[in-house]
Amino acid sequence: MDSLLIPALILVLVAVGVLLAARAWSHRGERSRPAAPPPAPDSGELARASAAKLNQEQHRRIYALIAQGQAMAAIKVYLEATGEGLRASRDAVAALAAHPQPFRAPEAVPEPVPDEDDTPQRFSYRYRAIASKGDVTREVSSNMLNDEIYGRIRTLAKSGDTEAAAMALTRHSDISMKQAREFIALLGD
Repeated sequence: MDSLLIPALILVLVAVGVLLAARAWSHRGERSRPAAPPPAPDSGELARASAAKLNQEQHRRIYALIAQGQAMAAIKVYLEATGEGLRASRDAVAALAAHPQPFRAPEAVPEPVPDEDDTPQRFSYRYRAIASKGDVTREVSSNMLNDEIYGRIRTLAKSGDTEAAAMALTRHSDISMKQAREFIALLGD
């Protein structure tokens, strides 16, 4: 029995050494392994966002290159069009290929309609408005009047809202309220 004891002890020591070496090897591999990359954004959402950065011509060129199997050329066009990095351009073109997007023109932001209460615009010419009744004639000359504004003032005067018409006239000219009321009185009839 003594003859088997020494080889058994050697076998146990070798097995323990192999287990310890395997455990140390696995722990060292975990420490050197980089952290998991952050989850990639949804490629459908990436495709929509990528397509929104392109104008119609760029959109057409990229999809033509994708259809021809020229992914590198499509990435180059996308990179030049958006100025994003190479990796971002590669991911965007891959998403566009996987999830084709129709071209959507950017929605135009409507220009604010100028309110009549806003500061009047000055024009490069002087506009003359003349109103007369019998022997009485009044003239208003201003570079803040034009046909459209004068038309609104006349419409207000003819509809009976003389005070609003006089206010609009003083806002778009350099006359006093009294002079504006006299001018509007000639228009109202």
